[in-house]
Amino acid sequence: MKLLAIETSTMLGGVAILDDALLVAESRINVKVTHSERIMTEISHVLEASGLKISDIDAFAVAIGPGSFTGLRVGLSTVKGLVYATGKRLVAVPTLEALAWNIPFSRHPVCPLLDARRKEVYTGIFTWTDSGFTRIMDEQAVRLDDLLLKIKGPMIFTGEGSALYRDGIVNALGDRALFAQPQIAAPSPSNVAYLGMRKAQKGEFDDPVSLVPLYLRRSEAEIKFKQPLAAADI
Repeated sequence: MKLLAIETSTMLGGVAILDDALLVAESRINVKVTHSERIMTEISHVLEASGLKISDIDAFAVAIGPGSFTGLRVGLSTVKGLVYATGKRLVAVPTLEALAWNIPFSRHPVCPLLDARRKEVYTGIFTWTDSGFTRIMDEQAVRLDDLLLKIKGPMIFTGEGSALYRDGIVNALGDRALFAQPQIAAPSPSNVAYLGMRKAQKGEFDDPVSLVPLYLRRSEAEIKFKQPLAAADI
């Protein structure tokens, strides 16, 4: 089975192709343009470099969130378009779980952190078992201070939030705080492909019509729109 995966949860986005257990190609780029401007170009580039056509792909995978509101919408709409155009199937992969898979066989729990703004992070906590990572804290948007109060033992932090809030984490946890190196601290399209392949081989496909991004909270625009106007704003 050949599977093409898209990761657009953060500014660093990319595409990967997996052929059963073989990684055929992966492209990652972190530039300050929107995913809508580059994702189709990256897909074309990866397919061409692999000597494949879109019709050769048997299934598609997408990082479903949490993450950037715009990035997730772009990624999901792109994959849905490919699914409708080719008639192939779709699997959704949780972004934070895929990020944890950058650190397999870890002896300590792994805590991916993505910046959610407003002094919050998107996070979950995963522990390694014989069959892979298992959630010991579900994905959620939470204040970092509240999260750190719950951590009693050593913890490996990864993701953009681990770099952004490193000083605060160290101040709160001291030597209990461990940090992934930069090259394994970013979302990985190949991990999305790997987890997507596991689901696809089990027949665990998602409905492209009803599938929506995992946002965890409302966007800034929605919050501002639903707040009543103050007298000074009228």
